[in-house]
Amino acid sequence: MTLPPNAAESIRPGEELDQAALAAYLKAQQPGLTSDPVIRQFRHGHSNLTYLISVDGFDYVLRRPPFGNQVKSAHDMGREFKILTALAPVFGPAPRPLFYCEDPGVIGVPFYLMERRHGVVLRQVFPGNFDPAVAGRLCRAMTDTLAALHRVDYRAIGLADFGKPEGYVARQVKGWTERYAKAETDAVPDMNRVAEWLAATMPPERGAAVIHNDFKFDNVMLAAGDLGRVEAVLDWEMATIGDPLMDLGTALAYWIEPTDPAPLRAAAMGSTTPGMWTRQQVIDRYVEQTGFAVGDLRFYYVFGMFKLAVILQQIYARYVRGFTSDERFATFNERVAVLAQQAGLAT
Repeated sequence: MTLPPNAAESIRPGEELDQAALAAYLKAQQPGLTSDPVIRQFRHGHSNLTYLISVDGFDYVLRRPPFGNQVKSAHDMGREFKILTALAPVFGPAPRPLFYCEDPGVIGVPFYLMERRHGVVLRQVFPGNFDPAVAGRLCRAMTDTLAALHRVDYRAIGLADFGKPEGYVARQVKGWTERYAKAETDAVPDMNRVAEWLAATMPPERGAAVIHNDFKFDNVMLAAGDLGRVEAVLDWEMATIGDPLMDLGTALAYWIEPTDPAPLRAAAMGSTTPGMWTRQQVIDRYVEQTGFAVGDLRFYYVFGMFKLAVILQQIYARYVRGFTSDERFATFNERVAVLAQQAGLAT
């Protein structure tokens, strides 16, 4: 099965880049460029903004923080650039970064440019004619990619100081609880109850690895002619060094099964199709590929749903507070409530 590749579109109003300043920057980095860049936008993301910059036959992908960003640590362009620089030589799905600009005088915020990868990104709804055999291979490829990332020796590639794995779980529970409080708009009692449960039931640390922290179908690019092969892993803004089971829990929170309650299937940022694996099949394959003893993953799964709810709440808060007019975000509060309820039921 072949689907159309991921395409750039016109830029959303209010999210334009300074073309003249960007042209001057690129010509300084790439002597010999003569044309002004053509700028388009990959419009499907919900957080950091991604643009296609085309000039003199070159294609660059530019990443910058969202407008109205209130969580500086979650949109650190330098961190994204550093981890991709370290990973690209040893982890094939990591796109190669090219230039990092920390000078806000160019486009108003720090940004970086990386190579463009070509392929297909599956969004929230799978095509109706998706081949079940391909779906199975896709699930295997997704699981194997996450396992391969967790097997990377982060010390050997210069990332020993990239994160603080000691106490990672506790910091994550505390940090995401605080982020929710700052972004809260509507009262959602289930969110507070789940936060209390997570704080009271934290397991001991299970080791450390490079973790993506937002591993899901629409952050993975598949080969256009073979949807069972991963071409690239995208959106590294939350990557760090930490407990790999926290990363697995987040991936499982995005994973949808046909037997999941209808409200969860509608609210979650994922989808399912015939031939897709269950969450247990993902776990079994992950254990086979990593050799990790995972034990009871309930805490990690609940945390993953809680974190997803907080991410959606942060986006919804930007919409309510007028920092974005993107109408996709207008009902994210309803998704937050559903995810909080489901997380509560799993505790």
